[in-house]
Amino acid sequence: MSVRLFSLLLAVASAPVAQAAEDPLPPWLQARVREHTAYFAAPPPPSSATEGTAGVSALWRERPAGSAGVPNFVPPTSLAPLIRAVEAGVVNITTVGPGALPGAVKRSTGSGFVLTPDGLVVTNNHVVANAQGPVVNPSGSGVTPDKGGPREVPLQQVSVRLADGREFPAEVVGRDASTDVALLRLSGAGLGTLPAVYLGDSDVLEVGDWVVAIGNPFGLDHSVAHGMISAKERVLGVGQFDDFIQTDALINPGNSGGPLFNMRGEVIGVNTAIISEGQGIGFAVPINLVKDLLPNLRENGKLERGWLGVVINEDGEDSTTTAPVVKDVYRGSPAAAANIRPGDRLVAVNGRPIGSYLQLLRKVALLAPGTEAKLTLLREGGTQEVAVRLVARPAQEATEGLTNRGGSTANDLGLVLRDLTPEVAAPLGYEAFLGALVSGVVPRGPAEQSGLRAGDVITEVNRRRVKDAAGVKAALERGSAGASILLRVQRGDALQYIAIAR
Repeated sequence: MSVRLFSLLLAVASAPVAQAAEDPLPPWLQARVREHTAYFAAPPPPSSATEGTAGVSALWRERPAGSAGVPNFVPPTSLAPLIRAVEAGVVNITTVGPGALPGAVKRSTGSGFVLTPDGLVVTNNHVVANAQGPVVNPSGSGVTPDKGGPREVPLQQVSVRLADGREFPAEVVGRDASTDVALLRLSGAGLGTLPAVYLGDSDVLEVGDWVVAIGNPFGLDHSVAHGMISAKERVLGVGQFDDFIQTDALINPGNSGGPLFNMRGEVIGVNTAIISEGQGIGFAVPINLVKDLLPNLRENGKLERGWLGVVINEDGEDSTTTAPVVKDVYRGSPAAAANIRPGDRLVAVNGRPIGSYLQLLRKVALLAPGTEAKLTLLREGGTQEVAVRLVARPAQEATEGLTNRGGSTANDLGLVLRDLTPEVAAPLGYEAFLGALVSGVVPRGPAEQSGLRAGDVITEVNRRRVKDAAGVKAALERGSAGASILLRVQRGDALQYIAIAR
């Protein structure tokens, strides 16, 4: 069509036209001929970004016939091979727990996936939270009449059914409501060769990546839905661990706890929530967050939060999008032991980049106390890696004492003290001003290592009677530097001496 138009314009422009001086059409035609001649004589553009045939007057682009289309994109034709490879590791979970009325039973269903061949299974906390309470009978009446009268019989609380039909009883190893993740362990014969899934890397996900959700919506076993990643790091207002993957793969009641697979057949999220008013809006817990949490659940049964001991500067304009900057370091904290300083910029935890205070909080808090973490920091233009052994998060009073923001402290011993006023003493069953109440103990400090703990009352320091926190501090100041300190401590009804080495 373009060639025909060019030929027609050329012919018309070459023909003699009467009254050319009065008629403006020939100059216009000649201008169009020059434009088209220049366009067709021009070489093809060198960059694939401008590849294609231009439309009239270059208003749009069209790909030439036989073009490969978007570089590095292969449109999927069928997801059947992927689904066949991964569906065996997806399980149906049925829980039984007490109902709203006495003797009533509440049943619920959800999904999960096999984590290890020997029978560890991951699901949502809210799927198994109901499976706790008194034993009931299988008929659901709460009691079974017989000649001996009513009795209670045990009922399996959690059962897990595999795609091949095998069913196993399960117990809850650990669960955490703040992340909505639970870890189960199967029992029975046939464990050791279960079809465990592979876990992927949720940090490398991009909006637009194809995903597949498999689960048991409304009890329909192993239903498959596909879609894509709609957004990342969604905050739903659930808590400080809000970091959800949003997907338009259909997620319905019963999908909870099931896996969200990428196109490599790897689990990159745990389906957990939907917006009831919307369609095609579902959310999954990122699998990297789950990876950090699972050792904690296996060892402690719940989320025991690790503590680093830094104060982050959140006053900067870009504080939510740049690596967090250390404003202060708690004395005696893991950060202080690792020589982390104010002004350091923390850029990664265990090799995973962090770009905000909330990301740092999530990654550290999900690690169990005692875990050794590797921190990458920027200092004076250089990059350093430090190893930090996390400890349990201390009580609020202890952290306040460590930064001199409140309370009466004995910092060199790692103690936070409080006066035993009548208001404080009465609930504890102590006499007022019997001594100084230990309201906090700094992790790994001399006091903790000597056996002191929150709730103790110090009545003597180096054989000198004390009645309040000021008396303890004064007695400590009179002691010789470097000398051991002997404390007399009331713990409940017992009195004991505790020696602390400075």
